[in-house]
Amino acid sequence: MRRAAAAAKINLALVVGPPRADGRHELVTVYQRVALCDRLAVERAPSVLVEGFEGDTLVRRALETVADGTGFRAHIAKRIPVAAGLGGGSSDAATALRLANALRDRPLPDDELHVTARELGADVPYFLVDGPQLGTGDGTELSPLDLPQDYWVVLVLPKGVAKSSTADVFAAFDARGGERGYERRCDALLAALGRVRRPRDLAALPTNDLTTSPLADELRALGAFRADVTGAGPAVYGLFLHAERARAAQRRLNARARTWLTAPAWYR
Repeated sequence: MRRAAAAAKINLALVVGPPRADGRHELVTVYQRVALCDRLAVERAPSVLVEGFEGDTLVRRALETVADGTGFRAHIAKRIPVAAGLGGGSSDAATALRLANALRDRPLPDDELHVTARELGADVPYFLVDGPQLGTGDGTELSPLDLPQDYWVVLVLPKGVAKSSTADVFAAFDARGGERGYERRCDALLAALGRVRRPRDLAALPTNDLTTSPLADELRALGAFRADVTGAGPAVYGLFLHAERARAAQRRLNARARTWLTAPAWYR
């Protein structure tokens, strides 16, 4: 049996363009892992079986793609909230792929595993690599970034907010012509990344193209040097230089939201 943590992610920036021929959208995003994790255990089994999370679909698909004559049994201990923009399902799938592949008699090479991950979802390949990454194309073309990691992250998931499906969020983006100015926004993101030397410089990254939240304004008022929605939402993150300010902000929001205090993370 092999075990590993499956970390959540935040999008430190998300610039979205027009739809592609494959149905996904052109985009440029900055992926950052955080230390809020699910836990996975994978072992050989006669067939593919996933336990611990009834809502799973991606882990089962991931295990089926690397099964080599027999199956795998996976157990998921969930901590990352579902459908929040934090990539929990994608992270679980990537972690299951990695663990199951290591149990194969002939493990797939990294490039083949990346292709398999891409077929599972646009965020899945990110969780097979380390460190902050710039995602381009549909988000699966990855380049490592050297970004500061010495800050605190408050994650906020508002209570009573119905999550729109990711497809609906992108459809609303298309309906309002959100792709206009895409090249200009991409250039602005890349220019801002080139100037990042310390955590506060992340504040200059452009805001999420897909959706907004008043919680981001509230987090900034509580001392966050950057705050934004992650992915298609509805989770919001605030970045803080000091743990005391981060904890104080978390306490202020606890009555109206689920909150987590965490930090940047690596998976290895």
